[in-house]
Amino acid sequence: MFKISVFSRLSKVSLKTLRYYDQIGILKPRKVDHDTCYRYYSADQLLELNRILIYKELGFTLPQIKQLLQEDITLENIQGMFKLKRSEIQQIIDTEQAKLVRIEERMQLIEKEGQVETGQEIRVKAEGAQLFLYQKACGKEEDIPDLLRQFDQFITTENRQLIQGPQVVLWKEVEGKEDEFDFEVGYFLTSELRSFPEPFQLRTLPPEPMMATMAFHSNTNFDCAACVHLAKWIEKNNYQIKENESGRELYLPLSLERDAQFIEIQIPIINR
Repeated sequence: MFKISVFSRLSKVSLKTLRYYDQIGILKPRKVDHDTCYRYYSADQLLELNRILIYKELGFTLPQIKQLLQEDITLENIQGMFKLKRSEIQQIIDTEQAKLVRIEERMQLIEKEGQVETGQEIRVKAEGAQLFLYQKACGKEEDIPDLLRQFDQFITTENRQLIQGPQVVLWKEVEGKEDEFDFEVGYFLTSELRSFPEPFQLRTLPPEPMMATMAFHSNTNFDCAACVHLAKWIEKNNYQIKENESGRELYLPLSLERDAQFIEIQIPIINR
């Protein structure tokens, strides 16, 4: 048996917390000396306390933890909850990491005072009508990687044989929202599908006679320098971006470089 002070040192949980856990009935001492009122804990209660702390890290409230302890949740169930929490935390890390990358790219652009030297060629080309399998979504630019991954999870082997080329994102601004867009995320197809599950949709994109396009390698789904370079080129060459037409971004992963991909930005334009 260990006095509460020793048990606190072994478990690295404060005396105040242990007393509170005793008070609410989550972890009561194995023995209480009625003469001195000293609390005593056994070694196996370190494992009980560890389970309480796991539940706490998983986001459960103390009343919920008390109920879980009474139900004696199996190890397999705890592992399942842990894997789910790990996935949630990893997604937060990925989102924040992508945010840091975007901030760094914007800082580099500021440091260059807008003088973008990408060395990338901008071309005007026509795009024919294309069959497009897609899913609608509304969100921010940092949501695009997750939307692409979610879409791929629903693609069957049969449907994948009809996919032509890279992943495609069509985007339009949302009225009244400064940082959100309406997205259509999907793939161009070589022929029509007999059937496809919800929330997929299928339509034919109309031909675009003039698209200002810029292709480049990147290790992110975001490149503000490329967007600035393309905008400056459109303005300088007296073109005008077509209203009410979606811009396009095409993403092609590069197998030789794990984190790199080939991105093409396409903006529908007209002569001024």
